[in-house]
Amino acid sequence: MSTMQEVANKAGVSKATVSRVLSGKGYVSQETKDQVFKAIEEAGYRPNLLARNLATSKSMCIGLVVTNTLYNGNYFSELISQAAKKLDANGRQLILVDGKHSAEEEREAIQFLHDLRCDGIIIYPRFLSVDEMDEIIDKYKKPVMVVNRKLRKHQSHCIYCDHKGSGFQATQALIERGHRNIAFITGSMDSPTAIERLSGYKEALTAAGLPVRDSLIVQGKWSASSGAAATETLLAAGDSFSAIIASNDEMAIGAMKRLNDAGMAVPAQVSVIGFDNIPTAPFLIPALSSVRDPVSDMISEVISQMISMLDGGYLSEQNKFSSVLIFRDSVADGPFSVKK
Repeated sequence: MSTMQEVANKAGVSKATVSRVLSGKGYVSQETKDQVFKAIEEAGYRPNLLARNLATSKSMCIGLVVTNTLYNGNYFSELISQAAKKLDANGRQLILVDGKHSAEEEREAIQFLHDLRCDGIIIYPRFLSVDEMDEIIDKYKKPVMVVNRKLRKHQSHCIYCDHKGSGFQATQALIERGHRNIAFITGSMDSPTAIERLSGYKEALTAAGLPVRDSLIVQGKWSASSGAAATETLLAAGDSFSAIIASNDEMAIGAMKRLNDAGMAVPAQVSVIGFDNIPTAPFLIPALSSVRDPVSDMISEVISQMISMLDGGYLSEQNKFSSVLIFRDSVADGPFSVKK
């Protein structure tokens, strides 16, 4: 592996001159720059990245902290893919770091990215509280943006989806179509998203004057198998229901499979709605109705605001995004529908 001194010897300049060319600091004539870059190419020299970061205070890298329990599924595939594409289009690299299994480990992941001298850090938190994230933003001089949480103190540093509103929307839509006994399969209840979607479901029932029945609320764990198990629990309880809302599409698919095994037709006997609008949703039989969260739009806005901060621009106030309910064949009118 070639060294900076070998590049200097080949270019006929001092090592300090090569350093100035690479860092962009200090005057160097264009002729000398051309000599140095030619020597770098001929020697196959690759500058030490950490040393360059120390010299320039810029790494052209943005860090993203995501807990590994969230990696599965289309939602996070879309998030990470969009982040990488958007950053690449802006001449920056994405560094993904695992937040693991606790708030402390999420903090360690953030500190790791800071130690790597990332220009900015994006957090998709699972365990850190809103107050803790506000403290983190105060702590670090480099820009920090938070995805999928509404902050209290630093509202311009977060982008979030109205999950409570989307849970309300899905429930209200079923009520308007004549459903009164609506079951709900939650996600893991250590997830803020799961808690907010359940809250929206309860609020919609209350607003319609319908009771919130604990027997129709069953916890899932985001997987298709947990959706099937939750549906088995609902069936075993014996309480009637004409619709199921599952907190993601994977669990909705598991629910439809278990209903089919029990001889209950979807949607003739039970309507089903999921969340996330995974690519396979339209191709299922019946095609799955789903709530689409604007994942690409959210991460695109996060990165746009991050780059704006790095370039000395202003933060946008566009930080709240809404979901869209897409009706497909898995939903039919309920027993209390009013025919027009």
